[in-house]
Amino acid sequence: MVQTSTVVTISAATAATGLLAYAIYFDYQRRADPNFRRNLRREERRQARAEKEEAVAQTKQKRKDIQGSIDQAAEEGFPTGVNEKEQFFMDHVQKGELLAADPTKTIDAALAFYKALKVYPTPGDLISIYDKTVDKRVLDVLAEMIAYDKSLDIRGSTNGINLSDLPSAGL
Repeated sequence: MVQTSTVVTISAATAATGLLAYAIYFDYQRRADPNFRRNLRREERRQARAEKEEAVAQTKQKRKDIQGSIDQAAEEGFPTGVNEKEQFFMDHVQKGELLAADPTKTIDAALAFYKALKVYPTPGDLISIYDKTVDKRVLDVLAEMIAYDKSLDIRGSTNGINLSDLPSAGL
């Protein structure tokens, strides 16, 4: 009777020998046959083109999702009263922070921060705060949202400093 370990060893050795033989054959074909090399290059270019098209399609879909989110938020509207704006701001900043912890909810987190930004009195200042505290992947999506929304005035205040009064470097 043949032991199980012997059968497993022979099977493993046969598989390893077959794999080695294929590697040697592949290497020989790659070095010796110009048509084989040409086909390899074609397949490599085809694969690279397919990956590039997929990346472009994903980018377009992501942009479309972001624009849809912004349009939906605009349809829902934003509060107008001071107290309502303050509560809305606090709720959405907190929601954005919670969602930002989950990498799969990047668009939702950015949307929450965007909604908070829409009701903030000086959006430019809030963006500088976001820049210091919010994760980069969420900031990238938020930047796309801000770029899409032409009605958002993000010119930040300079805390009462008139930049034209500052002396120039003399260059």
